[in-house]
Amino acid sequence: MISIQSVSHSYAGAQRISFKDWEINNGEQWLLLGESGSGKTTLLHILTGILKPAQGEVNMDGTSVYALSSRALDQFRGRNIGIIFQRPHLIKSLTITENLVLAQSFASLPENLNRVNEVLESLGIAAKKNAYPDELSQGQLQRVSIARAVINKPALLIADEPTSSLDDKNAKAVLDLLMQQSGLNQATLIVATHDKRVKDAFTNTYQLI
Repeated sequence: MISIQSVSHSYAGAQRISFKDWEINNGEQWLLLGESGSGKTTLLHILTGILKPAQGEVNMDGTSVYALSSRALDQFRGRNIGIIFQRPHLIKSLTITENLVLAQSFASLPENLNRVNEVLESLGIAAKKNAYPDELSQGQLQRVSIARAVINKPALLIADEPTSSLDDKNAKAVLDLLMQQSGLNQATLIVATHDKRVKDAFTNTYQLI
């Protein structure tokens, strides 16, 4: 289970943002909905261990995230949280396989090429495992981003604005992939967006005002 309790944050010279308490059970799929400027990115950064809140606590399966040392937090995040950004952020000089092995290394996990092949196969891009990022289409790159996020079998999978630049057909395809992968990997899924087209795909919604 993931919970945030009494969490708030403020940036220098800006108004404090307070977030209502949130409990997420293992394996649930949630939509984090909010307009630009509502604090969506701030909450995402707090949830993923990137930004320590001014107040409050984040717990993940009994671990108080911000009680960890910086090094322990980096390792915890690498093993337990997968993040899919709007842009791929892959290392262009490395092949797709090498990018995924690097994600294993960052989490202090041993190289596991069987796992790499398994994930790429499940996303329909195993044929591209030795290709470089600039040899892939935009859709293929997005699948690689999902592969990198799930490679270490994280408990929590977060997608940040995955559909905002896509047409209706491709937005649905990406959502279907995210839900399929969270199910395959038994991961909790949070999709953060201001794209109201995806609202009907979720039964659980956390709304920022």
